[in-house]
Amino acid sequence: MMQHDLFLAHSPKEATLVSLLRYRAQQQPYQVPYTFLVDGETKKVSFTYEQLDQKARAIAALLQSMKAFGERVLLLYPPGLEFIAAFFGGLYAGVTVVPVYPPRGKQRMTRLQAIAKDAQATFAITTSSVITKLGERFKEEPELAALQCIATDEIANELADDWFFPEIANNSLALLQYTSGTTGNPKGVMVNHENLLYNSTLIYQAFEHTSNSRGVIWLPPYHDMGLIGGVLQPVYGNCSVTLMSPESFLQQPFRWLKAISDYQATTSGGPNFAYDLCIDKITPEQRQQLDLSSWEVAFNGAELVRAETIKKFSETFANCGFQRSAFYPCYGMAETTLIVSGGLKKEPPVIRFVQEQALKQNLIVTTTNEDEDARAIVGVGHSTPNHKIVIVRPVSLTLCLDGEIGEIWVAGRSVAGGYWRKPEETQQTFNAQLQDTKEGPFLRSGDLGFLLDGELFITGRIKDMIIIRGQNHYPQDIELTVENSHPALRANSGAAFTVEVEGVEQLVIVQEVERTYLRQLDVDEVVKSIRQAVSEQHQLQVYAIAVLKTASIPKTSSGKIQRLGCRVGFLNKSLDVVGNWTANIQETDLQQLQTEVKNLSEQLQNSDVNQSEGDGQSLKRTFTEKEIQAWLISNLAIYLKIPSDEIDIQESFAAYGLDSAVAVSMTGELAEWIGYDLGLTLLWEYPTIETLTQYLVMEYSNPI
Repeated sequence: MMQHDLFLAHSPKEATLVSLLRYRAQQQPYQVPYTFLVDGETKKVSFTYEQLDQKARAIAALLQSMKAFGERVLLLYPPGLEFIAAFFGGLYAGVTVVPVYPPRGKQRMTRLQAIAKDAQATFAITTSSVITKLGERFKEEPELAALQCIATDEIANELADDWFFPEIANNSLALLQYTSGTTGNPKGVMVNHENLLYNSTLIYQAFEHTSNSRGVIWLPPYHDMGLIGGVLQPVYGNCSVTLMSPESFLQQPFRWLKAISDYQATTSGGPNFAYDLCIDKITPEQRQQLDLSSWEVAFNGAELVRAETIKKFSETFANCGFQRSAFYPCYGMAETTLIVSGGLKKEPPVIRFVQEQALKQNLIVTTTNEDEDARAIVGVGHSTPNHKIVIVRPVSLTLCLDGEIGEIWVAGRSVAGGYWRKPEETQQTFNAQLQDTKEGPFLRSGDLGFLLDGELFITGRIKDMIIIRGQNHYPQDIELTVENSHPALRANSGAAFTVEVEGVEQLVIVQEVERTYLRQLDVDEVVKSIRQAVSEQHQLQVYAIAVLKTASIPKTSSGKIQRLGCRVGFLNKSLDVVGNWTANIQETDLQQLQTEVKNLSEQLQNSDVNQSEGDGQSLKRTFTEKEIQAWLISNLAIYLKIPSDEIDIQESFAAYGLDSAVAVSMTGELAEWIGYDLGLTLLWEYPTIETLTQYLVMEYSNPI
């Protein structure tokens, strides 16, 4: 393992992330592994290995003085250098770190509470600003009030001299990686130092990294792809990375590709939706500023990789120097630390065409792209070294034939140790055995796929997990939110699932109503309640809602909801519907709205700017309440795919089901339109078009 690193000349048991970073700090103290773009553009801060090591030792020394060794410690940080220092500081102290993003604004703390309780966390380390914002709210919740909170930005660097090396080995638990999903039953994946180091080895080899490799990462550091790929890979590979927050990317996708261009990055990537966002949002004028010729590995994972996205992105950015062969589809999950499979760096993505109708029957029949029934499926590479991928029939637990769809099972050194304090679920998921060969243990991924000539292809999920923008959501969480959103809705009688609309996974809700509400049911009111509740509690946007007649939803003989049956019924319109709603807008209306937005932007650009009375310097022009409202109405209608006359300026954004990613993206476009920097939480602080317009006019309409 990692034979190119001298620090491993000692016993393999001594190989930990702590010994690795200490080695780097001693050998290359002034090298800069991390640069963080504070504003996503030019304002930046950096760490040398020496600075990171000193900060980590200072944090660790304080934790050691508080007898934290072996405890679980929550990391409550926004993306940035403080998070990286805290992550390594926790490891330096011999604790188990638990990364969790601090709630924004008035966002509920349900998930944070559930994780704190499940992890049995005793400490939370964060920044003084987060403590100020959340301190009073923590006191109201027993699981959070009991935490000892430490502001790491107030710890003196001199404390680093008090640090001592903890008694840890490579099999020591380093990280609890909580997967996105149910707040009632959170699952913390137990990841040790060997898992992290070995998976870092696999990434290093698969991406053919060297000490000259340069990364650009906007992915959140509290999830596996951003953490292992963005934070740990630079230290492992002795290379550099430029980081930015996910919000910076979502606000203006151009920032991501501009950073790749400016820093001549060789490695960067994200889920499929990120590439689609760049196609849709980056203008021809912005593309002229980009040089993407250095980009060697454009990894694509965390959700289904789409051939259409690869084609469109490659064509759109070809004149910027982007090479289609740079696309690197891959597959992984938190339970395997991160990467499971990937291709050869210099080879283009593997795309096969299969018959659509056969695929729906879980059969693979290859065809040509000229076939009317053809569907393009993108391969995600071969299994990584010292790992094994098998495709298994989910019922009989026997091996599938080559080209037969089944559940993906994985074995190898990157597979984590199971779920924290969940022995039964660990046994079921991490210790599976093949019934025909008795081979095992394997990790059951819950994903469906097939192998063809050794290449892995993903086709869907055997579980009911919903994956939107690379994030996992448990349907039962959404269903509980829905049934509690309005008194007319019947308990335990709803289903949440996704359907593909123009190549994008969209959320659909089907839900029964109580019999007593059938005669005088206000469908619009019910739909509004559902959309608002799902937006507020899950930061998701609902695409369609079907309100069903009492006792009509598909169920098993034992009374369980058949989500697949609901999905089939929704698609073929066989459900017993008493009312429905779909976020749908005619193409002509959508084009008209887009034209209105374009005209507003051009009107703003071409209008006269205000002149200062003193030195005559040009200042940003003022704008009217009417202009702002028109822009907000048109853009909100485009995002929600509803006619603009359905937008009420006094209705909350949440009531329209505006999700967090869309809210951040819309804020970024608004900031660009008016020419001022706007806070990320603007749409939460001013939750209607009316209040937001009043704020913007008051704050920005006068010359400065």
